[in-house]
Amino acid sequence: MTNYKELISKMTLEEKASLMSGDNFWNTKPIDRLGIPSIMLTDGPHGLRKQGGKADHLGLNKSIPATCFPPAATLANSWDLELLNEVGTYLGKEAASEQVSVLLGPGLNIKRNPLCGRNFEYFSEDPYLSGKLAANMVKGIQSHGISACPKHYAVNSQEHMRMTIDEVVDERALREVYLEGFRYAVEEGQPKTVMSSYNKVNGEFANENKHLMQDILYGEWDYQGVVVTDWGGNNDRVEGLKAGNQLEMPSAGGITDKEIVDAIKTGKLSEDVLDEAVERMLTLVFDTKEALRNTEKVDYEEHHKKAIDAAKRSMVLLKNDESLLPLRQGQRVAVIGDFAKAPRYQGAGSSLINPTKVDNAWDLLAETELKIVGYEQGFNRFGGKNESLKNSALRLARQADVVLLFLGLDEGSEAEGVDRQDMRLRGNQLELVNELSKVHDNIVVVLSGGSVIEMPFVNDVKSILHGYLGGQGGASAVRDILIGDYNPSGKLAETYPIKYEDVSSAPYYPGLEATAEHRESIFIGYRYFDTKHVPVLFPFGHGLSYTQFEYSDLEVTEQSISFKVKNVGMLAGEEISQVYIKSTNSSVFRANKELKGFSKVHLEPSESKEVKIELDDHAFAYYNSFINGWSVESGLYEIQVGSSIEDIRLTETLELQGDDAPHQYDQEVLKHYYQGDVHQITDTEFHQLLGYTPPNPLWDRKGKLGYNDTIAQGRYKKGFGKALYLVVLLTKKVLHVMGKPLQANNVMFVMNMPFRQIPRFSQGKVSEKMIDRLLKLINLW
Repeated sequence: MTNYKELISKMTLEEKASLMSGDNFWNTKPIDRLGIPSIMLTDGPHGLRKQGGKADHLGLNKSIPATCFPPAATLANSWDLELLNEVGTYLGKEAASEQVSVLLGPGLNIKRNPLCGRNFEYFSEDPYLSGKLAANMVKGIQSHGISACPKHYAVNSQEHMRMTIDEVVDERALREVYLEGFRYAVEEGQPKTVMSSYNKVNGEFANENKHLMQDILYGEWDYQGVVVTDWGGNNDRVEGLKAGNQLEMPSAGGITDKEIVDAIKTGKLSEDVLDEAVERMLTLVFDTKEALRNTEKVDYEEHHKKAIDAAKRSMVLLKNDESLLPLRQGQRVAVIGDFAKAPRYQGAGSSLINPTKVDNAWDLLAETELKIVGYEQGFNRFGGKNESLKNSALRLARQADVVLLFLGLDEGSEAEGVDRQDMRLRGNQLELVNELSKVHDNIVVVLSGGSVIEMPFVNDVKSILHGYLGGQGGASAVRDILIGDYNPSGKLAETYPIKYEDVSSAPYYPGLEATAEHRESIFIGYRYFDTKHVPVLFPFGHGLSYTQFEYSDLEVTEQSISFKVKNVGMLAGEEISQVYIKSTNSSVFRANKELKGFSKVHLEPSESKEVKIELDDHAFAYYNSFINGWSVESGLYEIQVGSSIEDIRLTETLELQGDDAPHQYDQEVLKHYYQGDVHQITDTEFHQLLGYTPPNPLWDRKGKLGYNDTIAQGRYKKGFGKALYLVVLLTKKVLHVMGKPLQANNVMFVMNMPFRQIPRFSQGKVSEKMIDRLLKLINLW
């Protein structure tokens, strides 16, 4: 870090405090007399969302055109570190060309539950995969000298009540699952900026949480950069500064700057803390501003081609009975489904990109040598019965050799600010595929969506290609895979359950009011399904190819694993090999096995390659909260190498001598954890695991509302509080009926915003006195 102490010595206290919050929605404050410029921060994780006009946080107002790459949920299925670096490089180039210093991404929160409305922005249920992918994207973005910003640190697991919810999680799960991905991103990617999350973690807001910030981020991981709040994510500005949160965004209209100045004058805050924060901010400002002096012009057509390439390498062939795909020249093909003409290619909210162009599958398929017999919409996108659309689709299907059926989640199904209600497609889509299966044997389902989907039709169709959210070039990628111009290579970065009730956190998700209890602990995703032997629809790491691969010659040491992969099919293709480690005689409860390495290799027919995967310091370890450190047990470990978590091809046993540090896990007290039966966790077990008794998960329904409460809590009040809640709720419903899901989501943002944040978000237009009067009115009844 460059030494800016001399410059800081020339600054007034008020000037130093001013650098701790934004000048407006997207920019930091300049200090002109000292030559300190303003810098710009913008969304987003898979494309530049730079707003030229009115600013907002939920993607409502248009931004300048930019390349919309596939979001993280899609890119994760590539398991391709080089690709993530390349996409990051393209993102960084576009940001730099627009004089943006900080690109707010990637998002790498763990997919604790399939219903999280923002899962499309996150990589995986696995922290190793998430962290490795994020680290490489960070390196790519920062190759242009600007800053990436991994987010949201930490345990941002639900959108419901996200600004006030207390995520209650045991220390071991915190370290092994929720923080491990961030560790890789910080230590290997070395980002210049990290974004803190809105929520509390074990009773403290994330940006004020000294354990998260001082002990771990700045302490153990030696982070050298800046921490920025999520937009509107500041609670107590002074406590945040003490913990190590330098920048509050957006502008609070000078309100919190004054709080910092007052705290120093009264001795509540040391000026040395502020000076250190200012030095970190100056380093970010000057380093990124220097990088923006000479930027390259963007070739948006080249970037579109890279978006297509990224989508192709990330899509997953889930099922392909009788090798129905790829389609063959001359086959009569019926194209059915609204998503074929109007693609769903990205999520909604702060990552909503204004694309430079958007491909659609119908136009592209019509240009191929397939005999397209026609197109029918088949269903209304946002649900509801329409017999005419359905019957027209059935008539068209009878004329074809193959039916391409484009199904998916609509734009209102997954978005920032709201969680999903279930894992299902709209009923009219399910009815259509059911009716089509009665009149046709060769159905190919092409899915769109950024989250896990239940598939009751899985046995009624022959092929399923999951395009996830393909970005602006997703339709071109779908076409290339369908006709065999590209051999699919993607594999699932998350488990697909048969039904929602099978999910480990289903009994506890979401936390509805005051807290969200993570009673399932470490048993997230495959760590639960594989341990408890719960049948799944498609396992973690699953994905088919148009060719086949063989594995051989496994060699194992404590530091590395090597083996050979051979393409034994007729087509060139790529194979993602996965390394899992299983502790065979652990005295602590553990997942049956965990991902600890992976590699993606391209192989021509009959070609073989040796794959070598290095193991890191945590490969055999668990987090021992008794010693506050990572520990390795002595004993036998099974090394498993395979094509998915359920398709293990090679195994070898390794004996290790560990540190055998004492731990506090009692098998009798924590019996359900040792059994992996986390749907049955008792209060006694959970509290024992936590090491404390958590607060009441419900709001105090009789108490008076205060600054950290929300409009949503007015539902339990009488009089004005209840009326205000009902008006906001009615507004949301009306907007949904009007077909405006993004605006409806914005209403929920207001519903769940703490009263303390309203003056800051409005930059003082709504004053604290006005909020005091509002609360007084609400609390009359």
